[in-house]
Amino acid sequence: MIPIIVVGVDGSAPALAAVEYAAQDAARRHAALRIVHTRSAVVLDGELNTMRDRHHQHVLAEAQRRAWECAPDIQISTRLVVGPPAERLREAARDADEVVIGSRGKGGFAGLILGSVGLSLVGHVPGPVVVVRKPARHTYGQLVVGYDGSDESEPALDFAFNEADRRGARLKLVYAWEPPTYAASAVVYGALLQQLFDERVTFVWQRLAPWTRKYPRVPVERTAVCGHPVFLLSEESRTSDLVIVGSHGRGALACAALGSVGHGLLHRAHCPVAVVAAEGRR
Repeated sequence: MIPIIVVGVDGSAPALAAVEYAAQDAARRHAALRIVHTRSAVVLDGELNTMRDRHHQHVLAEAQRRAWECAPDIQISTRLVVGPPAERLREAARDADEVVIGSRGKGGFAGLILGSVGLSLVGHVPGPVVVVRKPARHTYGQLVVGYDGSDESEPALDFAFNEADRRGARLKLVYAWEPPTYAASAVVYGALLQQLFDERVTFVWQRLAPWTRKYPRVPVERTAVCGHPVFLLSEESRTSDLVIVGSHGRGALACAALGSVGHGLLHRAHCPVAVVAAEGRR
């Protein structure tokens, strides 16, 4: 069965950047691209209704044209759906392998980073959610993944290795260890904290062994630091094509599903961000 990539569009510049990314990724994956746009269910008077329909068709046509320019050989379909954007996009993504969306928009997908649409997708659709802020002007041949050695972060690691292998890119693994909150004033415990850090780094790198054996063609670089992962991953995103992080899966609150690292990274990253939900929580 051919893979499916869904991209949400609303006519904004970030949405068109998302279309470019999605089309290129569809070509890499030999996947079909499904372009989805929403409109409200409000019934308008005669001419206004006609104008609205023309606008929505124009949004879809422009997105389709941009996709074909980026990847002329892929299979592309368009859908104009009626109703709340977040709900309709989740429905369109039920059988998708990946969902792509712009970081901010107008109308249907406005306010992704701080609003409800993007947050409602993370951890609530089957595949990864990729958030794109602007078109890529450079290809660096490097992907970055945040990894902490936990079982919950392994789906993100699996996605990262697969993606690096598919692109022929190198993969940079970033582990950021946050010392206990009292560490700043506990100068006398410096040696102990260093020991704890070294032990944790050793454990995390040991957990990587099966992945490096599984993907011997992927060049791997490892970085471990004391500090918050958002700052480090954001800096790495300046010279990367994609940053990959895990999510907490389904949560009572949308922001809880995304997690603080993913949420912070969406504000700061300079390249697209892929958020991968933990297995069993999708």
